Amino acid sequence: MARSRRNGPQPHGARVRRRPPAGRARHSFASQPLVMTHNLVIQSLAPLSDAHHKPLLALSRGTRVVQTDDHALRIENASPAQRLDIDAYCGTHALDFGFVEAGLTLGDFGLAVMDMDSTLITIECIDEIADFCGLKTQVAEITEASMRGEIRDFNESLTRRVALLAGLDAHALERVYEERLQLSPGAETMLAGVKAAGMKTLLVSGGFTFFTERLKARLGLDYAHANTLEIVDGKLTGKVLGEIVNADVKARLLRETCASLGLEPRRAIAMGDGSNDLKMMAEAGLSVAFHAKPVVRDAATVAFDHVGLDGLLRLF
Repeated sequence: MARSRRNGPQPHGARVRRRPPAGRARHSFASQPLVMTHNLVIQSLAPLSDAHHKPLLALSRGTRVVQTDDHALRIENASPAQRLDIDAYCGTHALDFGFVEAGLTLGDFGLAVMDMDSTLITIECIDEIADFCGLKTQVAEITEASMRGEIRDFNESLTRRVALLAGLDAHALERVYEERLQLSPGAETMLAGVKAAGMKTLLVSGGFTFFTERLKARLGLDYAHANTLEIVDGKLTGKVLGEIVNADVKARLLRETCASLGLEPRRAIAMGDGSNDLKMMAEAGLSVAFHAKPVVRDAATVAFDHVGLDGLLRLF
């Protein structure tokens, strides 16, 4: 699930990191201990049974189990080297887990970056738009292949899919938003939590501004970036205007937003589900693969296969 990373708090790391410049007050981004300790956080959709305590404590080689609420527990001083054993146990019992640097808090971060389709919301908007012209299956196949990383060129993938929408009445976009778009479980709770911690929010999507701008206003997000569909005489032309928001652009937007806020990228949390999110997740200090494709799950700090987006709050 989690993997050692070169940026930010290291979930499985045993490496010693150089200390950043003096003067920072935040725990994990100020002075680093020579030997980092980790907590193992276990989460479940169903109430967690006490029966998990002993086997997880033994497998993780931790020192103490703390039940933080009905759906989560923390094992202190756990060994990230036991990740494979923990992964096998959690997979058998429908549990999510993550190794998190001990003492790290949500307030140590300053920016939450989210993908939109199949992350902040439950649908892939372009697939639902295509449904209105009878092409959902054809478009969805391209979408899935792209998100799995099988189509390497996201620009080509998006251009091919959008071209199939040429001639569609633009009212279909409103219908998708009103009739089909739903927030992912835990989204609003997660957003309330990150805002309470003083973090800014960035929605960055390879989807479309029609949806990101509405979500930005509805949810009170600070920033949003996506692709703009060309519409002429009330019809989609099958073209995208301007720069396509691909993996490189997502990563750049994370860096630029951090810079504008006076933050280092490692003080960002990035959440996504597809291969187009990998580069921005690599920039962040903590990355969350949300109900994600295997290539993303393997690269992320933490993967949520069962719990909602509010699982982010239980990591700390």
